[in-house]
Amino acid sequence: MWPGHGYPLGATFDGTGTNFALFSEVADKVELCLFDDAGSETRLALEEVDAFSWHAYLPNVGPGQRYGYRVHGPYAPDRGIRCNPYKLLLDPYARAIQGGIDWNPACYSYDLGDETAVNVADSAPYVFRSVVHNPHFEWGNERPPDTPLHETVIYEAHVKGFTKSQAGVPEPLRGTYAGFAHPASVEHLVSLGVTAVELMPTHQFVQDQRLLEQSLRNYWGYNTIGFFAPHNEYSSSGDRGEQVDEFKAMVRTLHEAGIEVILDVVYNHTAEGNHLGPTLCFKGIDNRAYYRLVREAPQYYYDTTGTGNSLNVQHPHTLQLIMDSLRYWVTEMHVDGFRFDLAATLAREFHEVDRLSTFFDLIQQDPVVNRVKLIAEPWDIGEGGYQVGNSQASISLPLMTASRCATSSHTTRSTTRPTAKAMPTATRTIGRGTAAPKARRRTLSSSRDARSSSGTSWPRCSCLKVCR
Repeated sequence: MWPGHGYPLGATFDGTGTNFALFSEVADKVELCLFDDAGSETRLALEEVDAFSWHAYLPNVGPGQRYGYRVHGPYAPDRGIRCNPYKLLLDPYARAIQGGIDWNPACYSYDLGDETAVNVADSAPYVFRSVVHNPHFEWGNERPPDTPLHETVIYEAHVKGFTKSQAGVPEPLRGTYAGFAHPASVEHLVSLGVTAVELMPTHQFVQDQRLLEQSLRNYWGYNTIGFFAPHNEYSSSGDRGEQVDEFKAMVRTLHEAGIEVILDVVYNHTAEGNHLGPTLCFKGIDNRAYYRLVREAPQYYYDTTGTGNSLNVQHPHTLQLIMDSLRYWVTEMHVDGFRFDLAATLAREFHEVDRLSTFFDLIQQDPVVNRVKLIAEPWDIGEGGYQVGNSQASISLPLMTASRCATSSHTTRSTTRPTAKAMPTATRTIGRGTAAPKARRRTLSSSRDARSSSGTSWPRCSCLKVCR
């Protein structure tokens, strides 16, 4: 094991070995845990620390290697610190994630029978593994379509639901990125006249314990745990890095057809919930850095999302995580834009929704992110969080000052539908599988431009009845 470097964060393969780096300001000790194919665990203490980045370089460790972290430090919820070395933690920068959660009391840092007692059961047998990934991919002559915003027609779709409903997609590929890239799917999208697909959450998310106990599943995916990793259940080829290449291949195919890819991203909260939630990643690494806590009672989480927690956009390392993630999806995964779920939460540096928040300043000045299409959902459940109708002056924040930005809301969709009903049948049924002639595509775009003061709308996916 060599010292390695504190940057970039995450696991970085260079062709001969892998550099591992993890941020934690509160840790006393960090162990890198490597897992072989039989599931045996080898723990290596990271001795090098620079600016709270714990790091090491391992020669001959490469793609497909499964790993995680154990962070030693105080377990003091009353101070907002929840380190527990008995919990195997995901790498926040993991490019690929293997497996899922087999829900067990060991997934929690406290005793389920006594909230004040520390849970010392090992969570490793029950949780995800981070995976080292080889970043090389043959993009060929792929180029982004770069469709002007005023000519853009966005089709909101769910990877699994959309491909399940496509009769021309082979059964083994339905519900996957490969199914979305199948000629039957692409031809259908082209026939509709859409210029971009907005994919509902494809970041790695968690199947909630409460839902599984009711024989249900988290279909929508607004429960992120990995901001760099494509959701592994949508892969037809495997989950030890294969899902990354399959996602890239999907983007390449869609670009070749002239269709842009916009991601619905959830940077406002994570799947770890509130103080009674599991410890899977951020909580055990540096709870105070990653989450907003109640100032007077830091054992509790400040929640403006309705999910139990809110990411702490006041902290520079959390802002770095979000910006690094956005840049990664543009530069490495070649996506063309983002739709920010509950964007108002990202604008709360202190209490109120701040039009001049640091997050939106970073978006505006970033030379990579500010050149793609950006869409903001203009509300959260916190005080003053409902910003619908303030798109030009508020959820611009100053996001709207970029030439490629818009806001989305249920109100805007409701405004669009009556107008669409007045359009010729072939155009207004665009979200229901009927082809829209090319000559009428601009009509739909022009209608949105005329309503620009209310934001931009698009036909909603009709892959399942629940979407309609």
